[in-house]
Parts: sequence; structure tokens; C-alpha cells
Amino acid sequence: MSEAIDLSRTPETDAYDIPLEDMDVSQPELFRDNAFWPYFERLRKEEPIHFCKDGRFGPYWSVTKYNDIMAVDTNHQVYSSESGLGGITIRDQQEDFKLPMFIAMDPPKHDDQRKVVSPIVAPDNLAKLEGTIRERVCRILDGLPRNEPFDWVDNVSIELTTQMLATLFDFPWEERRKLTYWSDVATADENAGIISSLDERKEILMECGEYFTNLWNERVNQKEPGNDLISMMAHSPVTRNMEPMEYLGNLVLLIVGGNDTTRNSISGGLLALNENPSEYQKLYDDPSVIPNMVSEIIRWQTPLAHMRRTALEDTPLGDKMIKKGDKVVMWYVSGNRDEDVIDRANEFIIDRPNARRHLSFGFGIHRCVGNRLAEMQLRIVWEEAIKRFPKIEVVEEPERVLSSFVKGYSRMMVKIPG
Repeated sequence: MSEAIDLSRTPETDAYDIPLEDMDVSQPELFRDNAFWPYFERLRKEEPIHFCKDGRFGPYWSVTKYNDIMAVDTNHQVYSSESGLGGITIRDQQEDFKLPMFIAMDPPKHDDQRKVVSPIVAPDNLAKLEGTIRERVCRILDGLPRNEPFDWVDNVSIELTTQMLATLFDFPWEERRKLTYWSDVATADENAGIISSLDERKEILMECGEYFTNLWNERVNQKEPGNDLISMMAHSPVTRNMEPMEYLGNLVLLIVGGNDTTRNSISGGLLALNENPSEYQKLYDDPSVIPNMVSEIIRWQTPLAHMRRTALEDTPLGDKMIKKGDKVVMWYVSGNRDEDVIDRANEFIIDRPNARRHLSFGFGIHRCVGNRLAEMQLRIVWEEAIKRFPKIEVVEEPERVLSSFVKGYSRMMVKIPG
């Protein structure tokens, strides 16, 4: 006979019932069910630097408060991102499938490789891209149905960011959804229905590498290199002799960085406005608030829940001693709700002062290289959406991604009245 289900139990009672030493906030199910908030709230209050000895992905330290996260994020001399030590996610890279990428490197190699691709998001290039993005946003929004439910994630968030990625890579336009698929495969949990095993992930990403190798071979011999990411890497003395796995690693980084973060902030922003109707009205009353609102959306959503580092030496952090080789996880999703630093941190306030003071893009040498491009895409979406629609209504609870790394949405059904 099965045990009776205790309907009185909630994520909050669980979070406060579990002995602190047994708490594992890395479980993807907590994020899929949007149930992780009280766990981090408790850690911030009771043990802001917390050791989990038996986590889903092995033992690790959780860093949950804003200033402690900043201390780790800006100290690359002690806290390493190296892929050979495990990389940037709580899940270690596979022993037989390590993907070096510049975000998972320490200086000086990190700095050299980052400089190769950063011109694509330099201010003058962003100015050139703005018209293209606006034209695409208008086309996407004008094609949306009225008075019938549709999936905002697929029709708007994914479509816009995939078009942008295809432009940045000068990727074959008709095959651009491959980029979305590879991004999902790269970050998917084995139980999320996208891949069935780590071996399948490896196989699919190797196919991605093969496809991009063909594009590299087309562009490496061009006398006049194009203004796209593949050409930039193929023609730079820093990256032109990359090993195949390093090329694939950097591709995965650029695909995921350019896709998941913006995609899930576009979806998360719409959900936040629906959950806070007075803020939604504030947007219509004063559209000049949009640039500030974009920063608040990115804080509120925190599209990547964490970044991981590995300690290179024994080092104190707060009142704890981190040992050499320890896995240290910066929970941006928790630091962005730290009320000791952010006033009314659990409220969504689109005209919040100092809204850009969030952790979502990271800090220090690994701060997101494309943060201005992400902000620009979000800004244009909302500038154009409020011109067209009296409201975009979320009509059912969205489906969230099974992941403790990508904090996002797989489906969000909406309806546009009128």
C-alpha cells in the first residue's frame, strides 16, 4: 500500500525542514518546479557559504550572497574557470569530452581569445545591427495571431534569438534552427527529453563541430574576411590554429551565450509583467522606462542560475575555508535577491534605481561579452510590442527547463487580445 501524500507540504516547508548539511540546491527539479526560492532564502540567512558534501553533481560550495559572489567572480587568480579543472558549470565536463572555451580559461589565453570575438559586439557594430534587429522584431510581432493562444517561447523568444545568432555566424538562414537545437543539447539534463545520455550529447555536438568545420573551411581562405564570428576566429593569429575541440568549445559557448540568455529573458520579462500588472501599466504610461526595465528583467529572470569555479589554493571565504580543488558555485539567482544589497529584491520594479546593479552577466574578466547586444534585443522587443498590442496575456503556467544552470522556459502559452 502506497504512503499517503502530505498535501500540506510545500517547497517552503521542505526547505526549512531539511537539515542544512543535507541541502542540495543543485537539483534540476527544483528549478523546473520553480521551487528553489525558499532554499536560497534560508541559505542566505543561515549559512550563506554552504558546503554540500553529497550533491547531485558531487560535493560543492554554494555562494549565495551578492558580495561573496562578487568576491569570487572578480578573483580569477584563486578561483579558476579552466575546463581541465571542471569548467564553469556545477556539472563537471565529461572526462572523454572536454571542451575548452574562452569562458572556461584563465588568463592570458582567455583574454587573447575573448579579444578575437569581442569586436562583433563593439558599439559601432551594435549600431549597425540595431536596424536589422528592429526590422526582424517588427516582422515577428506583426505575424503573431490575435485572439488565440500560441507559444511565445517558440514564436518570439527562440525565433528572434536564433535569427540573431544566424547573423552573427553568417549561418545558412534556412537551417538556423539547428543553432537552437545545438544550444539545447549542450545544456540539457539527460532527463529533460532532449538527450537520453551524455554519449548522445557528445555525438550530436560532434555533428555540430563537423558542420561548423565546413563553414570554417569555406571562410579561412577568403581574401577579405567577413564580419562574422567564424571569419574572425579563422583569420586571427590567436585562434586560427585552434584544435578542433577548442573550436567546438568556443562555438558552444557563443551559441549558448547568444541564445539561452536572451531567449529566456524575453520570455521571463513577459511573465514578470503579467505577474505584476501595476508594473505592466507603468510601462504603457511611460515607455521611456524600457531601458531600465530591461535591466530589471535580466535581474529578475537571471537566465543562467549559476557559474562555477575551482579553487586553486586553500583560501578563506567569509567564515569558511575553501580547500584547493573544491568546486565553488556562485548562485547568481540567489545573489540577485539579496536584500542586504538590493532594496526590495523580491519585487519586480521596472523603474528601480540602479537596476543594472545585478549579477546576471557576471563580473570581472568573464563578464558576459554580449551583454549590450542582449539588452538591445530586449529593448527593441518591448519598444515594438507596446506600439502594437494593448497587452500580451500569459494564459497558463509556463513550462520551465529542467536545469540548475539554464533558468528558462520551454513553453509559455499567451494570447494577444484585439
